[in-house]
Amino acid sequence: MPVNLSAPDPLTLLPVAGVELGWAEAGIRKPGRKDLLLVRLAEGASVAGVFTRNRFCAAPVLVCRQHLTAGAGIRALVVNTGNANAGTGAAGLADAQATCDEVARLIGSAASQVLPFSTGVIMEPLPVQRLLAGLPKAVQRLAPAHWGQAAEAIMTTDTVPKAASRRIEVDARPIAVTGIAKGAGMIRPNMATMLGFIATDAAVEPALWRQLTMDIAEASFNRITVDGDTSTNDSLILIATGSSGVAPIEVADDPRVRVLRGALLEVAQHLAQAIVRDGEGATKFIEIIVDGAATAEEASRVAYSIAHSPLVKTAFFASDPNLGRILAAVGNAGIADLEQSRVQLHLNDVWVARDGGRHPQYREEDGQRVMKGAEIAVRVELGRGGAASTVWTCDLSHEYVSINADYRS
Repeated sequence: MPVNLSAPDPLTLLPVAGVELGWAEAGIRKPGRKDLLLVRLAEGASVAGVFTRNRFCAAPVLVCRQHLTAGAGIRALVVNTGNANAGTGAAGLADAQATCDEVARLIGSAASQVLPFSTGVIMEPLPVQRLLAGLPKAVQRLAPAHWGQAAEAIMTTDTVPKAASRRIEVDARPIAVTGIAKGAGMIRPNMATMLGFIATDAAVEPALWRQLTMDIAEASFNRITVDGDTSTNDSLILIATGSSGVAPIEVADDPRVRVLRGALLEVAQHLAQAIVRDGEGATKFIEIIVDGAATAEEASRVAYSIAHSPLVKTAFFASDPNLGRILAAVGNAGIADLEQSRVQLHLNDVWVARDGGRHPQYREEDGQRVMKGAEIAVRVELGRGGAASTVWTCDLSHEYVSINADYRS
């Protein structure tokens, strides 16, 4: 069960002018489930993406990068689940391109205006004929209000769909921001580990939109980890359709940027944290805050050292306040001149370690009280400067092993 996370009410998901969504049950891996999503965009939309840095990236990632740099203007996204089309060589590239060709034929665009995405099992051939056969049904279902069905259509090992919306006012007119994401395992950012799609009907100049996309990714999906593994297919796409009628935002110092960025970040962080809350086998949601670092990169390194430690994560699962494991992870983060005597450790409201050693007033039962909760905040102060970083993660349970051992069964 996910940690304090429930499926979104589809009625709360705001349609975004200039975005239509349709789905199909294509039988790509399992019959009778939504596994194909088509998103049609208004002409002139600004579209930007951030992708995995895994060098063994999937065929659709390679095609997406090519199509985004072609400059033709993106008109559609197509997403399949059940098969990652990764580790599939030249045949996988041909299948991704064939998918774009068919979408383009059905909606009347160029193939270079279509972005393909896949998620699922790696190194198995994509059943592309099933995918192509499902596309007409997805086209038939295209409508602006289908965000809830879209969130279901991109799920793999997720236990609940992930979606969020915000409404803001820009120039006294309403602007919608709505997004969906999938992800539960193989989660470690080296960009935005999952599939995520966020759209707004604001109009934003393309170069500025690309910068905003990278900024949003860094502050949300690049702050999460479940298991430390970076997927072959990770993709985050942000879309600004410009269909609201509000004058375009063209420069970074436009005061409207702050309002729009705030809404985008709220949606992105909600989705990113939902991925962690739905982490495979997760029973605890853990926020790791590192401050007093010399640089932001140093703070992140320490936070991830804690978040990736199997000893730390299993202690959280067991509600075992073996908190020396956290200090060991801090010391293992690669800071050569770290001074133990400056390090402080807090667990929620409990001061565990003071000046590098056990706090004189710390009691084991206080640590256990915190560890038994479903929501835990770990705060580490390094005493080296003014930089900080926050990472969201989860515990590591028996169920995680079972899910991944049986994934292809």
